[in-house]
Amino acid sequence: MKILKLFILVLFLNFCGTAMAQRKLVSLVKDLETFIDTMSVKGVDRNYIDMPDEPWQVIIRNNVSQTIVSMKTEGTIGGTAYSVSPYLETSPSKYLGLWVGYRGYGLGYLVNVGGDKGSYFTIGLTGGAYGLNLRMHTFDNSNPSFNLNSELIPEGQEGAWEVVELIDPISVTSVFADGYYMFNGKRFSYAAAYDQSLIQKRSAGSLMVGLMYTHTHIDYASDYNADLIYTMQGMGQVKLWQGSAGVGYAYNWVPTRGLLINVMAMPMLTFVNRLKVYAYATNIDELMEDPLFWDEEISDEEWDAWFYGNSRITYLGDKSFNSGLSIGLDARVSLSYNFGRYFFSAYGQFNNIRYQHNNTDGYLNDWFINTSLGVRL
Repeated sequence: MKILKLFILVLFLNFCGTAMAQRKLVSLVKDLETFIDTMSVKGVDRNYIDMPDEPWQVIIRNNVSQTIVSMKTEGTIGGTAYSVSPYLETSPSKYLGLWVGYRGYGLGYLVNVGGDKGSYFTIGLTGGAYGLNLRMHTFDNSNPSFNLNSELIPEGQEGAWEVVELIDPISVTSVFADGYYMFNGKRFSYAAAYDQSLIQKRSAGSLMVGLMYTHTHIDYASDYNADLIYTMQGMGQVKLWQGSAGVGYAYNWVPTRGLLINVMAMPMLTFVNRLKVYAYATNIDELMEDPLFWDEEISDEEWDAWFYGNSRITYLGDKSFNSGLSIGLDARVSLSYNFGRYFFSAYGQFNNIRYQHNNTDGYLNDWFINTSLGVRL
C-alpha cells in the first residue's frame, strides 16, 4: 500500500506541474496576442483603418507563377566565334495550398498541381505600416529554349531558338525576402491589401522604403549536361546573392465599401551583387575527335546513346565575383473584397534580377499571381 500511495503522490505532483506549465503557456500566448493586437492598430486613424474582431485568417491560396532564367556567354570553338543563350522559360505553373495567420503573422505552403515540378513556401509578417515576406520557390526544368549563334551554323539558321530536351533537368532554387515601411501608416495599411488582417475604409497612399534580399541557385552540373557546360565555357552552377534598397509609392483605392485596389511600385538599387561560379572540365573535345561524333549514317537514338553514355564532367573549383551597382524593379498590384468574415483577394508581383561577369551575363524574371479565398476566425 505504501508503494501505491507513493505512486499516486508522484502522479498528483506531476499533474500539478503539468497544469502549472499549461497555465503559464496559456498566459504567455494571451500576452502575445494582446501585444500583436495592440501593435496592429497602434497610431492608426480608425476613420481610415479598422481591425476585424476575428484575429485569425485561414486562407486557401491558388498561385500561378512563371520563372524565366536567361544566361548568355560568348567564346570560340576551334577558333570559330560563337555565342550561346540557354533560356529557361517555364510554362505558367499552378500551385495550391493553405496560409494560416494571426493578425497578419502566418505561414503558407503550396504544392505544384500543374507545370514545373516545384513547391512554394511563404512566411508573412504584416502590420499597419510595415510588411515582411519570405518566399522560397524550387523547380526543375528539362526543356530550356536554346539559342546558338555561330559561323558553324548554316546560313539562314543563325540565332534560331530550339527547345532542348535534357536528360538531367536544370534545377533552380530562388529565395526572396523583402521588407517595407510605410511613412503614412496612420492612414495607409499594407496588411489590408495583402493579407486582409486589417481593413482599409478610405482611400490613402504612402511613400515607402524597402529592402530586398534574393538568392538564386541554378544547377545543371551533370555528366548528361556536359555539352551544355562545354558551350557555357565550363560553367555548371551559378549562385547569385543580391541585396537591394529602394524608395517607392503605394496607394490603396477604396472605390466602394469592402472593395480595395492597391498599386505599389519601387525602383530598387542593388548594392550587393555577388556571383559564385562553379567550373567543370568536360571531355567534349575528346568526343569530337571520335569519328562517331561526325558520323551521319547512325540514327539519332544511336548517336545519343553513344554520346551521353560517354560524356563526363569533372569539378575544377569555384570562384566568387562582385558585380557593380544595378537597377531593378519591385512592383505589385492587388485587389481584395471583404464580405463579413469572408474575403477574396488577388495580387501579383514582378521581380527582375540581373548578373554579369566577363563574357557571361544573364537575368532572372520572376512573377506570380495569387488568388485567395479566406475566412476570419
